[in-house]
Amino acid sequence: MNAFHDFEICRNILESLQIGVCVVDLEKKVVFWSDGAERITGHSRHEMVGHSCDNKLMPHHNPAGSQPGHSEHPLESAIRNGKSAEAGEFFHHKAGHKILVHIRSIPVRNTQGAIIGAAESFEVQQQTASFDHHDDGLKAPACVDEVTGIANRAIMQSHLRETLGTFAELKVPFGVLCLRVEGLVQFRSGFSNEAASALMRAFAQTLEGALWRTDFVGRWSDDQFLVILNGCSEDALRAVRERIHRMLADDEIEWWGEKRTLPVSIGSASARQGDAADSLLERALRSMNTDAVQRERFAAAAGKGTSRG
Repeated sequence: MNAFHDFEICRNILESLQIGVCVVDLEKKVVFWSDGAERITGHSRHEMVGHSCDNKLMPHHNPAGSQPGHSEHPLESAIRNGKSAEAGEFFHHKAGHKILVHIRSIPVRNTQGAIIGAAESFEVQQQTASFDHHDDGLKAPACVDEVTGIANRAIMQSHLRETLGTFAELKVPFGVLCLRVEGLVQFRSGFSNEAASALMRAFAQTLEGALWRTDFVGRWSDDQFLVILNGCSEDALRAVRERIHRMLADDEIEWWGEKRTLPVSIGSASARQGDAADSLLERALRSMNTDAVQRERFAAAAGKGTSRG
């Protein structure tokens, strides 16, 4: 018998691949989870096998670049249509942030030709964020926020000055997003500095994965991030803001066996002729404060509705 007909040899090959490999049954419960899948997602084989992949990786399914509910996951498509499918997806890493992966799925059939599940391979898409951690010049402590690993305030101030200069000279449009993690001080006091740092890292890594290589993201203060979106029109800025709002709403960390997260308020502002850094950021901060007030009103209204029910 050919050695490659040995099931264990084939299994060992699949388990050792750098890409992630996952096999599910008709209920989308995982029956095989490779070493590559563990490395990419942070979820061990023990955590995944026998459980639904949706519950761990995609609790709120949202294909990359689409609206919620826009299309089904490639695994679902392969099972339902009996054809291969592929797509870009945001997976939830065990650490709490999202990672963009490219998935290819195929139906799995038994000897009679009936579909019994699906198999997929997935690999991380090339990082799109502009702050390149592999650039030795940007590894200096003076450039990096030590908690999140992204650019610090000094670097973001430099990027903002440079981008404003390009806008004044060449009229290349750009916008900024100001993001504030609400209640971080109380969260740190209630759960520890380590928990707060873990949550901020999750938010930072999701932001990095959501941006183009020409964009910049950094930590602006203890509870705030700043994003500079190059070549971004005012209409596009609103769309990016809403997309990031949805993504960050799903970010959470596991702390002492429970899921923990905080709401994020986001403000935006497009560059205008004659803008300086202060005037641009002032508009973005006002927008962020308005977003926070609207979120609080919505939460209060939702709470009243629940109490009447």
